[in-house]
Amino acid sequence: MNPSAPEKGASRVSNWRAYANRRTLVLVVLGFSSGLPLFLLLNLVQAWMAKSGLDIKKISLFALASQPYVWKFLWSPLMDRFNFGAFGRRRGWMAVTQLLLVGVIGAIGMLNPIEQLPQVAALAVAIAFLSASQDVAIDAYCREILTTEEQGTGAAIKVSAYKVAALVPGSLSLILADHLPWQIVFWITACFMLPGFFCAFLIAEPKAYGAPPKSLQEAVVQPFLEFFLRDGWRQALWILGFIVLFRLGDTMAATLLTKFYIDVGFKLTEIGVIAKLTLFWASMAGGIVGGIWMVRLGINRGLWVFGAIQGSTSLAFAALAYVGPIKLMLAFAVAFEAFGVGLGTTAFVAFLANNSNLRYTATQYALFSALAALPRTLFSASIGYIVAQTGWFNFYLLCFAFAIPGMLLLLKVAPWNGTPPHLEQEPQST
Repeated sequence: MNPSAPEKGASRVSNWRAYANRRTLVLVVLGFSSGLPLFLLLNLVQAWMAKSGLDIKKISLFALASQPYVWKFLWSPLMDRFNFGAFGRRRGWMAVTQLLLVGVIGAIGMLNPIEQLPQVAALAVAIAFLSASQDVAIDAYCREILTTEEQGTGAAIKVSAYKVAALVPGSLSLILADHLPWQIVFWITACFMLPGFFCAFLIAEPKAYGAPPKSLQEAVVQPFLEFFLRDGWRQALWILGFIVLFRLGDTMAATLLTKFYIDVGFKLTEIGVIAKLTLFWASMAGGIVGGIWMVRLGINRGLWVFGAIQGSTSLAFAALAYVGPIKLMLAFAVAFEAFGVGLGTTAFVAFLANNSNLRYTATQYALFSALAALPRTLFSASIGYIVAQTGWFNFYLLCFAFAIPGMLLLLKVAPWNGTPPHLEQEPQST
């Protein structure tokens, strides 16, 4: 019997019934709010700069603007330590960061990327900083309202909503950009942050497990100390290495997709309608299938199966680069990537959550997710130079090769018949 898989039959049914309540809607809204700013930087800002005439090397350097996603664990202890009175820690930080994002996203569209590139870069960093801070609060909130057994299904819902958020800056906004000034497009996009802001007012603050940190020293030191002492520093390093490498290949593949589509020969409207609408349905399918099979497989086996599919998605883009601007091939490549990455991310998010101690949720999860973002923000800055040397076809073959090391580390961190960790007291299902 597989110890990592939950009991069959009634437990499987109850797992899905547990989501037939308002928590599902909350996870959808928060997942959408979490994904929107990132996809705005990856899609809308990228298309805006490409259409303004910036070359691919300068555009790829804008990946460095996403550095806050890597360093968010440095200020996450502050978000564990300080609260907003009766409004709480998680809700308060969510509301503040979401409202500020509305203003900054709208403001960046008022600039000219050719004449005001330093100011554009500064606001891009501000968006990434606020987005990363919002993610700390949202990730902690979602971890704290779900039990260990619910993490897989909860991750599927959240990841699906996260990917659906790409439809706004990657589809709707691109279509609008063919008919409206960029300033109006950015303000319209910014308004899609408001549902998350209102959600923060309507939800309840999750139960705190143990006393909140009484000092900054306790908030900073104890989360990292607990993680490294839990199973020993060697296992901790294996886990951290896996987190960095598991999504390296598909993350590199997705960094300049909008630029790739344009270079292949597709128009913005074609990208908006074909690529992004295909992304919607494939992401939903990946999330649903991922949630169902996570219940059957368990987290460890889910990482093996879904990770293998996720790692092979780069090959579809290599095929698109080879055949050229064929609309059907574009739809297939986008669908396969969205479906595969949706599967892999579902298992990966559940893995991160289950390795986060409920007493230090914000800090530990921020560390894990920051390391997961490291390839996107560090290695991606050089992708424009790599593509300039190799061409798109060879680049995507390289992305496939980069997916292999992370899969090999599963032998150390999530063996096929291993048991996922159960840390601290579990929240009660509602």
